[in-house]
Amino acid sequence: MALVLSGGGGERLGVLSAERAVSAVPFGGKYRIIDFVLSNCCHSGIESVGVLTQHAPTSLHDHVGSGRAWDLDRRDGGVRILQPYLTRDHAGWYRGTADALAQNWDIVDLDLVDRILVLSGDHVYKMDYRSLLLAHEQRSAAVTIAVAPKGAEQSRRFGWVRLDRDFRIRGLEEKPATTELKHASMGIYVFESVVLREMMRGHPVDLVLDVLRPLIAAGERIYAYEFTGYWEDVGTLGTYYRANLDLLAAEPGLRMDEPRWPILTRDEERPPVLVDPGADIESSLVANGCRVAGRVRRSVLFPGVRVLPGAEVVDSVVMADTVIESGARVRGAILDKYARIGRDARVGFGEPLDRRDLDWLEGLTLIGKDAIVPDGASIGPQVVLGVGSHPHETEVPPGTRTPDRLPHEGLV
Repeated sequence: MALVLSGGGGERLGVLSAERAVSAVPFGGKYRIIDFVLSNCCHSGIESVGVLTQHAPTSLHDHVGSGRAWDLDRRDGGVRILQPYLTRDHAGWYRGTADALAQNWDIVDLDLVDRILVLSGDHVYKMDYRSLLLAHEQRSAAVTIAVAPKGAEQSRRFGWVRLDRDFRIRGLEEKPATTELKHASMGIYVFESVVLREMMRGHPVDLVLDVLRPLIAAGERIYAYEFTGYWEDVGTLGTYYRANLDLLAAEPGLRMDEPRWPILTRDEERPPVLVDPGADIESSLVANGCRVAGRVRRSVLFPGVRVLPGAEVVDSVVMADTVIESGARVRGAILDKYARIGRDARVGFGEPLDRRDLDWLEGLTLIGKDAIVPDGASIGPQVVLGVGSHPHETEVPPGTRTPDRLPHEGLV
């Protein structure tokens, strides 16, 4: 059984996860982030998958549905949405990753599984879990943790594992300031169910701090499985942006057109792309339903985007049904769905500020869902326009953040 942790609020993605779970954030022109882990399960022959949700789950529930897109709509097993619930003696909300597993342990017992594959729903990668499970079995491991080689400059992003020469894990450092270790934990774990069941008796909250570290300290057989393919945790705005633009490389690390291992999704019925006379598209992904009459450079356009004559989109990620009006220019920006950039507006132009509280934006401009940029307006870099916001100013300087709309002002 695979259990997919998909309940995170994703604060580091700003307005992109204000009204949706991180796992449901659109990616790569036509997909959602959770499509990668569900596709991996499908191709690896894992037929029982639980998706644990919590934060703003509506969009994620709607996308996963019955699991048909990933061949997981089955009478026995298949995909199950597991969300917090209340009873007379049960508090409800998941307190952490381990608590989320503990609250759904009845599903594990019901299916009588010997091993549990715990996955993160906000990572972008392709992995055959059968190789991971085989390595786990051959070593008679209690737990196997998938790891990837990463540079020390990324020490604060990951947990790091200390290995002996047999790849047995002897220590686990969680997001240290500096590290000499070479392998980062991918947040992908195989547990023997009897081992995890015993750890659940202590009412753990965090999977790393309350389960894995005590097991390592107790001398349990915990091993690492090294993965050398493309893998990215897209839980920050910068990594999300770069992972999208990585797809535009001549030889991308993550190939979306690989017939042996396609990324499956619940596809939208849209007409083919329409490229008007005078349009100019270079090194970009353009999804079905788009209509391009302007210039598009090194950008990802999701279904239904319209780039009108004289408009220009450069180095940007533009989500579904966004409209770039005539003469507008967009650079270094992420535009959520249904946004509208008015005629002759400028988005992402200007000098960024050297402010520590803006580092998370990495110089990008972020336009929330349903937001409207007025005609002729200038939106600087490091600006965040909230969901449904409609600033009336013609000049929005770098570092400005406008609030999200209130729930009664639109659909949540």
